[in-house]
Amino acid sequence: MLKPAPEVKSLVFANEPKTFIKRDGATFKFEQFKLEIVLEELGLGDSDIKADVLSKVYDKLGADTATAEEVHRAFKESLNELGYRSQAQEYEKKRQEDEEEWRQQTDTKQRLSKLIRKDPTIVHENANKDSDVFATQRDLTAGTVGKTLGLTMMPKHIAKAHLRGDIHWHDLDYTPLSPMSNCCLIDFKYMLNHGFKIGNAFMDVPNSIRVATSQVAQIITSVASSQYGGCSFDRCDQVLAPFAEKNYEKHLEEGREFIDDEEKVKAFAKKRTKKDIYDAMQSLEYEINTMFSSQGQTPFTTLGFGLGTNWLEREIQKDILRVRIEGLGVEHRTAIFPKLVFTIKKGLNLHPGDPNYDIKKLALECATKRMYPDILSYDKIIDITGSFKAPMGCRSFLQGWKDENGQEVNSGRMNLGVVTLNLPRIAMESEGDMERFWEIFNDRLHLCRQAVEFKAHRVTEAKPVNAPTLYEYGAFGKGVGDDGDVNDFFKNGRATVSLGYIGLYEVGTVFYGPNWEHNPEAKQFTLEVVKKLHDACAKWEKEDPNHYHYSVYSTPSESLTDRFCRLDTEKFGKVKDITDKEYYTNSFHYDVRKHPTPFEKLDFEKDYPPYAAGGFIHYCEYPNLKQNPAALEAVWDWAYDKVGYLGTNTPIDKCYECGFAGEFKATAKGFECPQCGNHNPETCDCVKRTCGYLGNPLKRPMVHGRHEEIAHRAKHMTLGMVDEEANAEKLKNSQY
Repeated sequence: MLKPAPEVKSLVFANEPKTFIKRDGATFKFEQFKLEIVLEELGLGDSDIKADVLSKVYDKLGADTATAEEVHRAFKESLNELGYRSQAQEYEKKRQEDEEEWRQQTDTKQRLSKLIRKDPTIVHENANKDSDVFATQRDLTAGTVGKTLGLTMMPKHIAKAHLRGDIHWHDLDYTPLSPMSNCCLIDFKYMLNHGFKIGNAFMDVPNSIRVATSQVAQIITSVASSQYGGCSFDRCDQVLAPFAEKNYEKHLEEGREFIDDEEKVKAFAKKRTKKDIYDAMQSLEYEINTMFSSQGQTPFTTLGFGLGTNWLEREIQKDILRVRIEGLGVEHRTAIFPKLVFTIKKGLNLHPGDPNYDIKKLALECATKRMYPDILSYDKIIDITGSFKAPMGCRSFLQGWKDENGQEVNSGRMNLGVVTLNLPRIAMESEGDMERFWEIFNDRLHLCRQAVEFKAHRVTEAKPVNAPTLYEYGAFGKGVGDDGDVNDFFKNGRATVSLGYIGLYEVGTVFYGPNWEHNPEAKQFTLEVVKKLHDACAKWEKEDPNHYHYSVYSTPSESLTDRFCRLDTEKFGKVKDITDKEYYTNSFHYDVRKHPTPFEKLDFEKDYPPYAAGGFIHYCEYPNLKQNPAALEAVWDWAYDKVGYLGTNTPIDKCYECGFAGEFKATAKGFECPQCGNHNPETCDCVKRTCGYLGNPLKRPMVHGRHEEIAHRAKHMTLGMVDEEANAEKLKNSQY
């Protein structure tokens, strides 16, 4: 924990201004704690000294409104008048350093030179980008320019808050320079059944599943190049089945030419159709993994499936899993994309005797060998988000929404962007003073509102012709013409805008120590933090003239787990169990260094997603499960009515030099085979859960903080833990 809070928590002055106007004109409530923090950083934290300085400052300011320039001048003059000249000089020096940092960050040449030097904070920011290939290098170059210009296109106080690390403006390399949207659920059903245009070619309705999956791959590439986030194909088994039906009908006609027995004709047609389905799903897997979007990366794609019940839908489900189990190429490597999300539903596939239980067993086998699929609990997703749907990309969820005709709509909707709040910084700035924590929290929340509103507004400035696949040809649902208003796709709750957060574990640690997970008071405090984020978003939506749906998003923190921690280490130094780990903990997750059982971990985490329905996922860390899928099934079954979205982390690394299969060792150089020390990406298949999706850190290295977080992950299950009833009973007797 940090040092105890000062004895005097707050000083009260009758002449404190009510309103503060920043240099770019943004209006905030005047917050005295900000001046107190500056005084403490200058070594003037004594209560009497603070009272003297603040009293003088307020005498120089107006009683109602104070501008940033007026406060700066009054503060410096007051320090000098009271004899704190060295502190006044230090204060001025920090102000000048802040301006110099701004000049450097908005200097294109400066940032490009960091890229040329292969600064890891730039080239390893996204573990899905291979910075050695020309396509990615071109995107990184454009992104570097985009960031410098983007900072100058948003309000300066928001840009500076991002640079300081108070908040994080996600995907600065693309927005606000471009009015792109973030992630989406593509309306494949509409596009495949109505035809669409990409480039110079108009695609007609496909007459086979192979052509359908080929069109799906083309749509994914186009969509991924027109936005900056992930895209998902929800209910893909049900959407693709009618095109497999066309294959079946063709094979029936073919069979009837040579076979007189109708039952044999059907058997012949079914066999041929099954082969067509497998080939189509295998082709889709390979096409996605060999595609590059204009962003220089494999399109971040998710397939959601599991609810189909007829034989074609079942076959598609099984072949998605069989193809993934088989692996890519002659070495049968684990495919990174598409991310697979399998739905479990009571009465359909949850228990033995359910009609699709056999597919659940296949999904279990696949998860033990390839980590995917992650699972969605059908009833719990509805309970948390209001309707059932797959996530957009790795974890972003849409809320339930109906159109003007009362029809539920999920596919064809999207997210307009994310801004993430640095919660551990707020906790450390409060120095364990709960009153000050909430003061800073509320001030930063006001800042976040301005940032997410600006982010959403920027997307409305797009024209349909900027992204015809999205707006004109059906990816976002029924298209509009060239002169249409893209805001019609976003307003009245159709789109989401997200307020992200990171590091609840570190927040709890500031106030209650590093083992607070077993402290009910600490748990309630961290829940209150997320609830206040939720309530703020609900308020913003009501007050927004467009009524965008503002949602709380449990940020994946791929690079942010490193960036925020790195910036806070510069500000606060190495703080035990907070910054000294060199990473921040993902959203609401249990401390990764600890060893709860999967049941204890999930029971602890399950209370947060209802307040963060805009994005969430749970993981459990397991040993090698290939010979013990029953252990994984016990967790899946227990979790069904408790958590909505659950991922499997289990060792699946392989060394082709010595034949080792298991978990590679984390070293300062990266990951290597523990048996022979091999770390050559050409002769190793090293697959880790980066955040919501998988990554290969040998081929595409990740930032330092993410590497450290992965290296510190402790296992939550031993090989013998397969007795669901015994573990459930153990939980009943615990405080959870």
